[in-house]
Amino acid sequence: MKKIRTGDRVIVLAGKDKGRIGQVMKVCRKYGRAFVQGINIVKRHQRQTPTQEAGIFSKESSIDLSNISLVGKCGKGVRVGFSIVDGKKIRVEKRSGEPI
Repeated sequence: MKKIRTGDRVIVLAGKDKGRIGQVMKVCRKYGRAFVQGINIVKRHQRQTPTQEAGIFSKESSIDLSNISLVGKCGKGVRVGFSIVDGKKIRVEKRSGEPI
């Protein structure tokens, strides 16, 4: 079980988007990176193809998992721990012990 999953709300801890909150769109476990909606926007130059026009497009780039933290109910970054409840492993906030 992993600490950050697709669909989680996260806050950026470091980099040009520090302090911004977004939703995780995709997590790449192999590389330890995640795509967060509206965070780490980069410009891509697109060549013209028969079906698409040429131009400069903005899209999200990946951000390292060490630079993001899960957002708790209080709106701040929280550390994630695990607990076993009714034989199932669930994620919990380390400070308050509440399930995520």
